[in-house]
Amino acid sequence: MQCPLPLADYPRVTLAHGGGGRLGRRLVSELFAPAFGNALIDSRHDGAVLDALAAPLAFTTDGHVVRPLFFPGGDIGKLAVLGTVNDLAMCGARPRHLSLSFVIEEGLAMETLWRIACSIGVAARENDLRIAAGDTKVVEQGRGDGLYIGTAGIGEVMAAATIGPRAVQAGDAILVSGDLGRHGIAVLTRREGFALDVEVDSDCAPLWGPVAALLEAGIEVHCLRDLTRGGLAAALVEIAEDGGVELEIDETAIPVSPPVRAACEVLGLDPLLVANEGRFVAFVPRHDAARACAVLRAHPLAAGATVVGQVSARAPRGRAWLRGLFGQARALAMPSGEQLPRIC
Repeated sequence: MQCPLPLADYPRVTLAHGGGGRLGRRLVSELFAPAFGNALIDSRHDGAVLDALAAPLAFTTDGHVVRPLFFPGGDIGKLAVLGTVNDLAMCGARPRHLSLSFVIEEGLAMETLWRIACSIGVAARENDLRIAAGDTKVVEQGRGDGLYIGTAGIGEVMAAATIGPRAVQAGDAILVSGDLGRHGIAVLTRREGFALDVEVDSDCAPLWGPVAALLEAGIEVHCLRDLTRGGLAAALVEIAEDGGVELEIDETAIPVSPPVRAACEVLGLDPLLVANEGRFVAFVPRHDAARACAVLRAHPLAAGATVVGQVSARAPRGRAWLRGLFGQARALAMPSGEQLPRIC
C-alpha cells in the first residue's frame, strides 16, 4: 500500500500535525482512517458507541515504547495490537474492540508512520478486532523516541470461571506455550547491531487462539499470564505471591531455542528473565495436564507447549523454586533492574 498523504509536501511529521488544525485533520483522515477503516472510525466522533456484548467484559490498557520501531518478526504497531489482544486473552476473553493513542515525535518520517499504521490495521483485521477510537499528539523533536503507542482493549469473557492467581490450587500443573526469550533477543540484537549466526525473530503473536482452544476443549484453566517484561521468572514470582502458593519448576524442562540460549550466554542474560510477546504460562489441574499440552500443541502458535512444573502447596508467603539438573533448588526472584529497555 502507498501512503495516501502527499509526501512531497509533508515527508515528516511536524508539530502542526498535532496542533488540532488542518494538518492534524489530514493526518487522521488521510493516513490513519484508510489504514484502520471501519464504521466506528469513519463516524469521526469523539468516541464510539459499541454494541452490547452478551458475556461479561474484560478491559485492559497498555503502553508500547519499543526501540527500534521495526525488529525481526514485528514492529511497534503489530506489538501494540497483539499486546492488547494477549492481555485480554489472559483473562479468558475474546478481543473485540481497541482504542489507540499515538505520541509522535516531530520529524518522524511520514512513510514510517504509514507502515506502522498499516501494520496495525492488518493485525486488527487478522484478529477480528475493531479499532473504535484513537488520539494523536505530537511532541518536540528529541522528546519522543520516534513513536509511543498507548492502547485500551475490550474483550468478551468466554471462560466459565474466573482466571487469575487466586484460582491457582495445590497440585496444579504449570505449562508454558513454547520456547522462551525470542522477542527480547530479537529487539536487542537489532538495536545494538549484534550479528548472530542465526537471526532470531520475535515470537510476537496473538494468544487468543491457543487460549480459546483450551477453553473449547473443556480444560479447567485456573491462571494464565503472558510472559512479557521480566519473562517467565517475573510471571511465576508474581503468581506465587499473589496466589499464596509455592511453585516448583524443573529448569531442564523449560524450552529455550539454541540461538537464544547462545545469545544469552554471550550477553550474560538469563533466558528466564528475557521478554516474550507470544508466549504464556498456564495453570491447570494435574489430571488435565497431558490433555492441555495436546490441545496446545495442536495449535500452530503453541506447538512447543510443555509442562515445566507444579504447584506444591499453599503458602502465606508464596515463592517459586527452580530445580536444576542435579536437583539443586534456588528461589526465583523478580528482576532487580531493567535488562532490556524499550522492548514492548
